[in-house]
Amino acid sequence: MHAKTQDTPETRPVPAPKRADEGWIQRRYLDLLGSIYIYNEHRGYTAIERVLDAVRARAPDDAALIAAIEQHRADEEKHYHMFRRWFERRGIMPFAVDRTCGHIDRFVEIMFGRTIDALDTQAVIDSDDLFEKLCRVISLTERRGMQQVKILLAHPIVRRDPILMRIFRIIERDEPSHWAPYDGWLKAHGRRNDRWWERMIDRYIHGELLALKLPILFCNPWLARRRDWAHAGDGARG
Repeated sequence: MHAKTQDTPETRPVPAPKRADEGWIQRRYLDLLGSIYIYNEHRGYTAIERVLDAVRARAPDDAALIAAIEQHRADEEKHYHMFRRWFERRGIMPFAVDRTCGHIDRFVEIMFGRTIDALDTQAVIDSDDLFEKLCRVISLTERRGMQQVKILLAHPIVRRDPILMRIFRIIERDEPSHWAPYDGWLKAHGRRNDRWWERMIDRYIHGELLALKLPILFCNPWLARRRDWAHAGDGARG
């Protein structure tokens, strides 16, 4: 599935805005914020693609679940490209942040004891117990994303950037449907919802990013920028 044209900010080429009116702190904050988001959106749609392939193989007749996950994946890719165009307008590349800034990366590592790339997606799909755990991880991650977007829409620095505000409003609109297929599977199969300790892990990961990782990145003068766009390698993924 592909992003809907009407949802994409600045679809026509426009000159890059002057950034001199941004103070260093504002510019650094927005660049880091965008870099973390574009990483997470790319990680999101590429990881969901693996889940989607496995679900299609396991339950090819479950059209509703497949369609909902397809829409989730399409939205994540759409969001990634919105942030890419935002960076292109700024005339810069994102910072080269890695999986330590990925919410779903950290969640999977804690819950499954391995990275997303090392996770045997088919084995997870084949086991109701493991898929139940994955559904809760994805649902909690998406709910966290919704909470954070609401905070950012009220953030004074973010509000100074009208294009970024439009991007976050689109994400705010899209986000509620993203945890629905996973919550729906849990309910349909009589599986439990998240428990307090899983919600605590979610809070810990988010707090770790805000209180520790973001300040370190902000103050790191050697933080490099990417030399290419993450989606350039999508075709080579197995």
